[in-house]
Amino acid sequence: MATIVNNPPASDSSGGLMGVIIGLIVLSVLVYLGFVYGLPALQQMRFGSPQINIPSKIDVNINQPK
Repeated sequence: MATIVNNPPASDSSGGLMGVIIGLIVLSVLVYLGFVYGLPALQQMRFGSPQINIPSKIDVNINQPK
């Protein structure tokens, strides 16, 4: 009696490209959400002292012309 060895077929590697496509879609969604929610939040955060406007010329005359 002869021994028959059935070798399994080579694995199909077509799933690798599908993973790359799904990864790119997920990455693009995350970048989009970062622009939509992250940039406005960064613009609203203000650091430092408040901005005070001082006029360049101040009229301090006590006697006002009539």
